[in-house]
Amino acid sequence: MKLALFTDTFDPQINGVARTLKRLTMYLENHSVPYKVIMPHFDEISPDLNNYYAMKSLPLFLYPECRLAIPKWRALDQELNSFKPDLLHIATPFNIGLCGLRYGKKENIPMVASYHTHFDRYLSYYHLDFLSPLLWRYMTWFHTPFQKIFVPAEETRQTLMRHSFTNVSIWSRGVDCDQFSPQKRNHLLREKYKIKEKYILLFVGRLAPEKDLDVLHEMMQKLPSLLKEHIHLLIVGDGPSRPIVKKWEEESPNITSAGYLSGDELAGVYASCDLFVFPSSTETFGNVVLEAHASGLPAIVSNKGGVTEIVRDGETGMIAEAGNADSFIKKLTSVIDDPILLQKMKLQARNYALSQSWSTIFGNLLLQYEEEAFKKDKKKTIIA
Repeated sequence: MKLALFTDTFDPQINGVARTLKRLTMYLENHSVPYKVIMPHFDEISPDLNNYYAMKSLPLFLYPECRLAIPKWRALDQELNSFKPDLLHIATPFNIGLCGLRYGKKENIPMVASYHTHFDRYLSYYHLDFLSPLLWRYMTWFHTPFQKIFVPAEETRQTLMRHSFTNVSIWSRGVDCDQFSPQKRNHLLREKYKIKEKYILLFVGRLAPEKDLDVLHEMMQKLPSLLKEHIHLLIVGDGPSRPIVKKWEEESPNITSAGYLSGDELAGVYASCDLFVFPSSTETFGNVVLEAHASGLPAIVSNKGGVTEIVRDGETGMIAEAGNADSFIKKLTSVIDDPILLQKMKLQARNYALSQSWSTIFGNLLLQYEEEAFKKDKKKTIIA
């Protein structure tokens, strides 16, 4: 089977979609599955690599991680005709996704899609709620031709089904438990960031309004004084809200902004903290929560979005009311006040992560790819 993957975001961009798709291509390569990624051009990657076809592009309004490609139809068609894909996987609904949709319809090639981002939920954070009905009309039109639509969690599947989507299947996410592990603990972390408090809370993610960072800040401001003197918040990430987070750091001695981290440095930070706090209510999954679990960190998350399918309330973490800082404080206090519960949660979080293997998840996806790619051939065989 030959797979053509169309995406408006890819490695080396920094977001969950790009990282997941990069892992997918690594799996395909390791299992000798021919693939071609149709993607935007980035300075960090050469456009002439055998497995990649990169198009000139511009950053997308509101979400620069995704790019608006400037397609050259004839050159793209020649590239794909030469590759001869059996299946198209269209991962994003923007220009490159439209390129894939056009080619699949024109050549009558089986197509699947994956839905990664609740863009409609982002709109309210930018005072653009009025665009939501228009966005859903477009998303419904865009996804209608696909034989299957993959989503990362049941919550997302239910959301799409409420909007009359059909053929929606779950393609979950995994985690590398060797890369993210309690053994990566860095005893110099406190010295590096000058942290003296007993407990370190960690947030990792894109610094943007849709991550509900204001809830995180309000929580830290409202902490009871007896608790606050023992709590330090470490924020890891970058994005448009970085200046705001830096201001919090300047105003609060128990908040530190570490900027963007990756690789062993990020793994060391995860393993060296005590609790992961993630107030975002817009996630379709929440890869960072699973990374935290793999590192032995219980997580306190919102009761909205795909994160609720990772965290087991009272076992691997706590689930608080979305947008409610007081609810997050209550959950945090219940864990901090019970050291035995905290240690038990750390162990259970790690054990849960160990059960989420990328190999199994990608293996199941590959089986579904093959089923959709050769469905027509199976029908012909049955008729014959």
